[in-house]
Amino acid sequence: MKRIAIFASGNGSNAQRIAEYFNEISEIEIGLVLTNNSKAGVLKRAERLGLKSVVFNRNDFAENAKVDILLQDHEIDFVVLAGFLWLIPEFLINKYPNKIVNIHPALLPKYGGKGMYGMRVHETVIANGEKQSGISIHYVNNKYDEGQIIFQANFDIEKGETAESLAAKIHELEHEHFPKVLERVINTI
Repeated sequence: MKRIAIFASGNGSNAQRIAEYFNEISEIEIGLVLTNNSKAGVLKRAERLGLKSVVFNRNDFAENAKVDILLQDHEIDFVVLAGFLWLIPEFLINKYPNKIVNIHPALLPKYGGKGMYGMRVHETVIANGEKQSGISIHYVNNKYDEGQIIFQANFDIEKGETAESLAAKIHELEHEHFPKVLERVINTI
């Protein structure tokens, strides 16, 4: 049995989709949902799904090892970032080599990096007149959105596309592909 921890900072729709997907797969389970935002929608989603969730602060994450201890106590094998906005500390990257995966709402290496998340990405893609957008699933390293790309899916941007319509298409791709790619990656460890 492989156990996943999901880190999320916001609404948690990807976290919910991942949890529902793995609910049907007996070899992989969600062991913990973690968030740095006490008002994050992911907390209500985790509660409805019967998943243990924990809210933590920056010191718990990077300084005093509370998050690291939580991961150990819950026997976590793999970490998934699903809308989590903080940079992962080096010690966690070293502890989980090629076992931390993130999803990004653009075709990396474009439109990645610190501050490029959510609607900011979509607004910038539209403003720059890009012809395509999509998602990137990648391993996490010590820089925002620069880890090795595992998978990308894209689509053509239609004339008159807005940041909101782009976001809706991106969410569809995320929900369709993220759980399947995670299953494939987790099964290789």
